[in-house]
Amino acid sequence: MRQVQMPVAVLLSLLIGAAHAGQPATPATMAAYADKLLDEQKVSRDGPGVTVLVARGDQLLYKGARGAASIELGVPMQPDNLLRIGSITKQFAAAALLKQIDEGKAKLDDPLSRFLPDYPNGSKITLAQLLNHTSGVKSYTGIPGYMAEPIKRDLSTAELIKEFKDLPVDFAPGEKWAYNNSGYVLVGAVVEAISGKRWYQSVDELLLKPAGITNVTYEAGDKLFKGMARGYTLNGSGEVAPASMLSMTQPHAAGALIANTEGLWRWNQALHGGKLISQASYQRMTTPEGAAKPHSYGFGIASVRLRDQVVLAHNGGIPGFSSLLNYLPASQTTVVILRNSDSGGFAQDMVAQKLAAFAIGEPFPDTVPVAVPVEQLRVAEGLFGREGNQTRTLRVKDGVLQSQRSGGPVVPLVPLGGDRFAFPESVAQLQLERGADGKVSALTVFNNGEKQGERWTRSGELPPEREFIQLSAAQMGALVGEYSAPQFSIKVFINDKGRLMGQAPGQPAFELLATTPRQVHVPQVGAQLDFGAEEGKAGSATLTQGGQTLVMPRKL
Repeated sequence: MRQVQMPVAVLLSLLIGAAHAGQPATPATMAAYADKLLDEQKVSRDGPGVTVLVARGDQLLYKGARGAASIELGVPMQPDNLLRIGSITKQFAAAALLKQIDEGKAKLDDPLSRFLPDYPNGSKITLAQLLNHTSGVKSYTGIPGYMAEPIKRDLSTAELIKEFKDLPVDFAPGEKWAYNNSGYVLVGAVVEAISGKRWYQSVDELLLKPAGITNVTYEAGDKLFKGMARGYTLNGSGEVAPASMLSMTQPHAAGALIANTEGLWRWNQALHGGKLISQASYQRMTTPEGAAKPHSYGFGIASVRLRDQVVLAHNGGIPGFSSLLNYLPASQTTVVILRNSDSGGFAQDMVAQKLAAFAIGEPFPDTVPVAVPVEQLRVAEGLFGREGNQTRTLRVKDGVLQSQRSGGPVVPLVPLGGDRFAFPESVAQLQLERGADGKVSALTVFNNGEKQGERWTRSGELPPEREFIQLSAAQMGALVGEYSAPQFSIKVFINDKGRLMGQAPGQPAFELLATTPRQVHVPQVGAQLDFGAEEGKAGSATLTQGGQTLVMPRKL
């Protein structure tokens, strides 16, 4: 009998469809779906690349790669390439300290001063507060200008601590939560004080070697690493460029490890499989507590939800690279995404969420836009609120319904029909509720495929839209410069197209839209900058975002 050749598109749809209706993915259906998602991301062969892995327990469901490991040399990215993992390093450092605690060499409520006697206020800071970002210590990566030249120096642990130890604290220990790289430098220093070895040697000896993991390591500056991908960023003109230089002595225990996807999968199996630290330590590591609880952060691991399941997760960002490591305990599902770019162009979180949901048999449906008359959209316009004085504005612009949360970006919604809308590059959806008069009275936002979403009720009519003006060359020139405060800094410049731009360290540049000669807005991130009213060059810039205000004096 002659074999009938099935079109590729039909075959893919059949493979993908086989995993629907609550059936966990097989390697074949997972591969077809993962390739589909990566195709949609349009990763260029001659652009920065990505490696992806999905596994369930010991079963590998998918491992693949797209793009280039080296654009200059034309080297394609391979699934086993090594990449910098940034802040995913924190859970390795946390586990190393917890292992030492299991061995009776320390306790979580020990003061920092027991191990670093000369650290200011060290008697008031506990090891637990370092691990869950509630110590209040100043994060050295937020020091104005630090990520430019100072980050390039080779420093010892003691020299690195000296950079921030005498700076004013952000808050009293345990009072608040604030993500903090200095805290994990101190975690690494405690590990070193206990072991008498470098923090990464302890990670290797206490955790990686016992688990048989060989493809996670510290990126020592005097060694070569076979298969190491080159890192990229975007320059001020939006072109791909080499990432800025830094000494890997400085990310330290907060972000200096490199790995491939399989190494991180094996790490998930060992850590979450109870093979590395005690059950009591693991429980503390994965359970947010105190001031960290509202932020769902444990020790180097965040606890979030997807499809009403717990996801133990952490992202990483370091010049030239971004990373993601997720674990769903209920099904022992691992999702790893590693990129050799620190810029946008790849919806990393959305891809990871869709891969995980598909793997467990609860896939997110494809976003299929439908046409909705503008007059039907206009009845949704207005101001909506929920607890905590949060607001969300719905507005029709150029025939598209847009949503903007207070302090957030303007997001165009994709109509799906039935008063339901999707957020672009996201699994989140929004459902309108209409009253008897047909007017929208409330809306519900479903962020991660949960059954119960956030409900927002109408609180007012549509506020007037801002009108932007064109600044003259002299007016723009008065704003150009660098503005900096301990918490944040921004560079204001004019690009080659004559547009006024703003860029924070390690972030993409955004166009600044003016409402007055001294006030500009960044709609993409819901931010406003008010510049000093003095004659000539502005002496300061005041940032307003998310209800918070920060004054940044001019530095250059």
